[in-house]
Amino acid sequence: MSETDILHAVMIRLSQAGAKIFRNNQGVAVYPDGSRVRYGIANPGGSDLIGWVPVTITPDMVGKQVAVFVAAEVKTPRGRANPKQRRFLDAVAAAGGFAAILRSEDDAARLVRGRRGE
Repeated sequence: MSETDILHAVMIRLSQAGAKIFRNNQGVAVYPDGSRVRYGIANPGGSDLIGWVPVTITPDMVGKQVAVFVAAEVKTPRGRANPKQRRFLDAVAAAGGFAAILRSEDDAARLVRGRRGE
């Protein structure tokens, strides 16, 4: 299965689990005058997928729902995240978000249950 196939399956699974997920394309646009503009969230290093998952907080916090940031780097079984991608995932997790490298739909389901992947 290609990384693109895994990405599409992961997006479906995350959405089915209640997450709002968006593809975070990254790159550099080069204009005719030679100027360059980087695009994408946290470029370089931002995750393939970003979004949020609604979480109901505890009654001692008024029982409201909050959005918890989600960052998912999609890789094939043998694919590896680069250091900038890992740093981004670590920063999201350290701030209380859900962040992981996802290699399957099952990984996606675990992520939205709040268990960090590799």
